[in-house]
Amino acid sequence: MADNTNNTKLKRPAANHGGRPNLGAVEKPKNFMASIKRITADILSYKWSVLLVLVTSVLATVFNIIGPKQMGRTTTELFKGIMAKVQGTGDIQYDKIGQILFWVLMLYVVSAVFQAVQGYVMSTISQEVTYKLRRDLMDKIDRMPMAYFESQPYGEVLSRITNDIDTLGNGLNQSLTTLITSVLTMVGVLYMMFSISPLMTLIAILIVPLSMGIIGVLMKKSQVFFKAQQASLGVINGQVEEVFAGQTIVKAFNQESQVAANFHVENDRLRESAWKSQFFSGLMFPLMRFMGNLGYAGVVIAGAYLAMQGKIQVGDIQAFTQYVNQFTQPITQIAQVVNMMQSMAAAGERVYEFLDEEEEDQLVGETLDVSQVHGQVSFDQIGFGYHADQPVIGNFSALIQPGQKVALVGPTGAGKSTIVKLLMRFYDVNQGRILLDGQDIKNYSRQSYRHTMAMVLQDTWLFNGTIRENIRYGRLDASDEEVIQAAKSARVHHFIQSLPDGYDFVLNEEASNISQGQKQLLTIARAILADRPVLILDEATSSVDTRTEVLIQEAMDRLMKGRTSFVIAHRLSTIRDADLILYMEHGDIVEQGNHEQLMALDGRYAELYNSQFVKVT
Repeated sequence: MADNTNNTKLKRPAANHGGRPNLGAVEKPKNFMASIKRITADILSYKWSVLLVLVTSVLATVFNIIGPKQMGRTTTELFKGIMAKVQGTGDIQYDKIGQILFWVLMLYVVSAVFQAVQGYVMSTISQEVTYKLRRDLMDKIDRMPMAYFESQPYGEVLSRITNDIDTLGNGLNQSLTTLITSVLTMVGVLYMMFSISPLMTLIAILIVPLSMGIIGVLMKKSQVFFKAQQASLGVINGQVEEVFAGQTIVKAFNQESQVAANFHVENDRLRESAWKSQFFSGLMFPLMRFMGNLGYAGVVIAGAYLAMQGKIQVGDIQAFTQYVNQFTQPITQIAQVVNMMQSMAAAGERVYEFLDEEEEDQLVGETLDVSQVHGQVSFDQIGFGYHADQPVIGNFSALIQPGQKVALVGPTGAGKSTIVKLLMRFYDVNQGRILLDGQDIKNYSRQSYRHTMAMVLQDTWLFNGTIRENIRYGRLDASDEEVIQAAKSARVHHFIQSLPDGYDFVLNEEASNISQGQKQLLTIARAILADRPVLILDEATSSVDTRTEVLIQEAMDRLMKGRTSFVIAHRLSTIRDADLILYMEHGDIVEQGNHEQLMALDGRYAELYNSQFVKVT
């Protein structure tokens, strides 16, 4: 299908046109632990790598914990040597001290090596997880129903794929290893501290419940603000994306100040939630440091007393003070990790919320052989509404024979575009049937069914790439010769040749480096290359000059030849030769026939047709 849907026009999340459902971008709060469990499940899918992280973390922590005990032995030997020298009973044993220092150095080197391995493996895991999530999000987009895209701002979806995934990845990379190391360090240090002095250990661990209480309070406060921060980031992304894409319209209507005002409102909301979340994040560290210093002072006083009593060695005091620092540091790190996990969980909620959205299976049903399609289309008393209590299409029936050109005309809101969406199975009818060659289209898979149709819309869609690639989008296996032949049939070959690189000329992201008429001709070339039996045209000539309109009309005539064609027309002069004209109002067919028949009726169609040619004075 040559889908030329415009994805660059301004689109407000609150819009609700034509009775479409307004899903909006409202955050649905979810349980913090539920999000963490899903993130953990994604991590555990790399179980062997996680096991390696655990092993290296344990080894790195063990070697790091043994170090202070050995350094204490050095201090003790040095103290004994100094005292012996003062008393004249001996000297400092430098060889023994040197051996101890050598093994201490080896301990720290080995610990550093394991930490490096741990960091490398964890970085790999986090990037693999985020890679998989990005891939799943992109695959999910292909399975989403059209209703979702018509109700969500683009920036909101982009924010989940970019900002939220990055936040999640950074959190995984930093928080998991820090959490593992911190917990292991606390356990190991606690053991070493008890081996030196239970009394000093009890003094040191008194700070733990106080620290945990502070963490709990700050965590509860910060969770709300981190959630609000991620939501505001998504809204701001949507605003920036749509304003950037619609900058021409913004300037044309002098709406710069209004756009800026709207942005400032949301930016203020983001600032409010961001500074509060960062404030509570920053508050954890000084509070934890203060509590650590209290414990540090307590153990030094107790250690001095015990050393004077001869119950511990001088080196044990030095080792214990190092352990106190190592014991309080993990508490601080855990506080920071918890803070980071708030942001990670908020981002994870938004990512998983998108992944949990209702899907539309494209493969359910029989596979339709496009080569066997003749193109007879029948609307059998169909009814439809975007909301169950707000019908848009009433009791619509029509029979279109293969190869006929059918025009859908009528005032805005009559239901013309809705008929096309139902025909494309972007939505399914609420009642009645749509038949293709006598078979209900619901019997076929959406993917194979849509291979029977090509679309050329008023709002062209071309992507950043060469002209050759944009035309070939209609049929990816087409040869260069087929691409050129399609361009010739669309009357755009001469224009392409006049460009600096011909078919290799690169269109920018908005395709603004060619004219509107040229873009339209390229989309027609794409549809010609697709070579589908059913064609849908949505006022493809309304935004071009008269001369270009003639070229486009000739190209469309070539395109429609031998195909069943549905044309949504507002400029009625372009559909005078239609085999069947369906004049619609309020979702129903009011009049039908060819141009001459409808003009002879002198009804609604004739009134609309004459109004386009009679000058009002």
